Amino acid sequence: MPIKYPRRLKKKRQPGTTTVKRWFLYLIECRDGNIYTGVAVDVAKRYAAHLNGKGARYTRSHPPKRLLAAIEYPDRSSALSAEYAVKQISAAEKRAYALLLSLDNAPAE
Repeated sequence: MPIKYPRRLKKKRQPGTTTVKRWFLYLIECRDGNIYTGVAVDVAKRYAAHLNGKGARYTRSHPPKRLLAAIEYPDRSSALSAEYAVKQISAAEKRAYALLLSLDNAPAE
């Protein structure tokens, strides 16, 4: 007789309410100068995981030095598309991109 596993119960949503997850593309400068690019919903939590050696395999062997930038996207798909595009450019171009983002987000004097 086959084993019957219980079905996962889906939580019912209230009509008219939706929860939108914001996704972020983030750039980390590693101690050896390389740039790691990833996506996450909670960048602070993900960066802490990288620092503790619990993040990506790459950052275990290339420990993070600092978080260069985090860019918000409306959904996972667009964040992953942006991640792919950023991974196609050189480390120098990634640094320039991060600098440009930091200047755009700087408070006006």
